[in-house]
Formats: sequence, structure tokens, C-alpha cells
Amino acid sequence: MPELAEVEHGRRIAHEVAVGRVVTEAVVADDPIVVDGVSHTDVQDALHGAQVTGTGRWGKHLWLELDRRPWLVLHFGMTGGLRTRGDDPLRLENDPAEVDRTWPPRFCKLRLVFDDGGELALTNARRLGRIRLRDDPRNEKPISALGYDPLLELPTPLEFGRRIGRKKTVVKSLLLNQSFAAGVGNWIADEALFAARIDPRRRVHELSEAERDRLRLAIAGVVQTAVAVDARKDAFPVEWLFHHRWGKVAGSKTAAGEAIEFLEIGGRTTAWVPSRQR
Repeated sequence: MPELAEVEHGRRIAHEVAVGRVVTEAVVADDPIVVDGVSHTDVQDALHGAQVTGTGRWGKHLWLELDRRPWLVLHFGMTGGLRTRGDDPLRLENDPAEVDRTWPPRFCKLRLVFDDGGELALTNARRLGRIRLRDDPRNEKPISALGYDPLLELPTPLEFGRRIGRKKTVVKSLLLNQSFAAGVGNWIADEALFAARIDPRRRVHELSEAERDRLRLAIAGVVQTAVAVDARKDAFPVEWLFHHRWGKVAGSKTAAGEAIEFLEIGGRTTAWVPSRQR
């Protein structure tokens, strides 16, 4: 699933291709599952002839700022992403599958053409992403209900402790809750817990102040590092758990030779290293 780093990659593509340009053509799929709360023609009308003045992102949601309201808000869902003509799609994990270079790409739900000839396309194979219109995305749902963004608004240790509180929930489940940390998904949560040396099954109220701050800094560090390399998985640090966590392969080990185990928490596969995480 695209998480904060992958969505930030999409925002950067959109910023480069769209900002300062006028939408000359907007093609939106007639798909009421993906197009949320409005019709596909409403989205087309809102975009056609509008100039893109900026881009924004909070957690896993991104938007295009226009010279009029409403603005376009996108959520990638499980497998979605933004592409521009001539690029390769960003790999979401260690996936050797053949790259689809057709244009418009398969499963295209939105295609924008700009006055300089540039194009953007939103793909969404499993129809779990969303296309929305909002007048003020940051202050309207669903974005207004999200927690802090680890890249844009890292809490102080005191504020982080206040946000965590004395909950008795499992720490991995808390990290997956978007009302706590927007943009943190399964692989970022596992990587942060690995870096912080915390067992994903621990209860939040059991964490010491030092462990909480290790976790706060680990979340920020993982996100900042992934964003710095534009979410390219081959550029992630070699010591990261990410490179060895996929497929629940028996006998998997970290780069340092530590045994990786897999379990289910909140319906999601969790990869962790018992010899390191306590």
C-alpha cells in the first residue's frame, strides 16, 4: 500500500508537471466507488480550464490547489499512484513484476492534460482509492480527522507523549491508526518499531518515556529517509527490515543475520526481530 513516502513522491510529480499550468482536458472514470461524493462530470467541470497554483499533502492524501474552488483531493488506496507520460510507476515493495509503460496506463481513473502538453494520470487497480472535491482540504474531512504528519509536523516529546496517552492498545495498532499518525502504514510502522527496538505487541501504557521518544524519532527518521530518496526502494538503507519483510518467507533474516518472525496484528502482517525488539 502507498504510505507517506510514496504519496509524497506522487505530490512531487504533480507539483513538477502541473503547477503553473492550465488543465485543458480532464478525463474522469464514471466510477462511483472511486469518485466519492460527487459525479465524474462534477470533477471534470471543476478541473477543466483551471490553473494549478500549488500542491499539498497530509498523510496519505494529496491535493491540487487551483485558481478557483473546489480543489482536487486524491487518495491512492491499496495500489494507486500518480504517473506522468514517459515515467515508470513507483514500485510499492520488492516487486520484480514487468513495468507497464502503456499510456494512458491500465486502470486509469483520472487523466489530466495541461496547456504545455504535460499529463498526469491516477491509476487505481483495486478501486480502493478516492477522488474528491474539497474547498479547503486541510480543514475538511477526511483530512481534518487525521493525526500529525511525521514529515510536516513532528510533535515535541511532550506533545507526542500527550498524543499517545496511557492507552492500553498494542503499539503496532496505534501506529496504524491514521488519527494518531497520518501516513504511517504497515511497512513504516514495522521499520520504526525495528529502529526503536520495541516489540510490536507491547501495550502503549507500558512504554517508558525513553522508549516513547525513541519511537517518535524512529518514525520521523524512517519517513525522512524514505522521502529523501523519493521512495525508491533500492535506495533504502541496506540495514532496513524493509528489504527482507515481504512474503512471510520462513528463515528470513535481516542484513545483520537476525531472524525475522511474522505475526498478525490488527489484521495486518507484522515483521519483527525478537532478538532486537523488546
